Amino acid sequence: MKEKLFIYLQHLLPKKYLSIFLGTLASLRAGWFTHKAIQLFVNKYKVDLQEAKQEQVNQYPTFNDFFTRELKKDSREIADSALISPVDGTISQLGRIHEQSLIQAKGKLYSIQSLLANEDRSADFINGQFATLYLSPRDYHRIHMPIGGTLKRMVHVPGTLFSVNPVTVKNIDNLFARNERVICYFDNPQIGEFVVVLVGATVVGSIQTAWHGIVNRSRPNHVRYWSYEHQPVFLDKGQELGQFLLGSTVILLFKGNSMQFAADWAPNKGIKMGEAMGSINE
Repeated sequence: MKEKLFIYLQHLLPKKYLSIFLGTLASLRAGWFTHKAIQLFVNKYKVDLQEAKQEQVNQYPTFNDFFTRELKKDSREIADSALISPVDGTISQLGRIHEQSLIQAKGKLYSIQSLLANEDRSADFINGQFATLYLSPRDYHRIHMPIGGTLKRMVHVPGTLFSVNPVTVKNIDNLFARNERVICYFDNPQIGEFVVVLVGATVVGSIQTAWHGIVNRSRPNHVRYWSYEHQPVFLDKGQELGQFLLGSTVILLFKGNSMQFAADWAPNKGIKMGEAMGSINE
């Protein structure tokens, strides 16, 4: 009954305007009120501030500063592995892309074409590999590179802003292809092209990348494209790629048999940024 009510409210709420409003509040410097809100959040979600560069609540002038907090340099180790986890979070789904179909949840599929909003680009990843990684509100919300790569293009696809928690993923069809998202195409000399998709969600104030800043500040109603073919941006393995404000999801796409996931990677496994994610197939 609770799940049905939650899903009903997801359809009913003005998600875009609610997200803009809460995003504005989260950027305010409201002194003691901001610090109280952060403390309540820390208590509710059991956030570990001891691993953060700034451990005290009153060191964050805005809620956004707290949410995109930087970690201490020794809080995450970069594994001696070809591919590493780009985020802290939970593995939602992963594995083989069967023809054009990715698994959203048990019994629910969606297509690469709908996710990338591009038929030509989606054809490159038929029968490839994918991983869907969920970042809960308590998690560290900076996204890092799973492997070194040169940025070739970026696409911003407008959409709705459904929650991406496990309940909505299980109940709302084509969720990731319906939500707002930023799609980043990279090239690596060993595995070829791979894609990192940053999926927006309810009350996600913004999605930003290290090379562009906030991508969805204006939230227009049309797809936007950026090419970096003549101005390539190289990011090394483990280097920061971007940030989410509030919880969301990252989807990784790899071509064909270019890589394989680590044996212990499976749905519902908790992960930390920097841990071994997979190897390269020669």
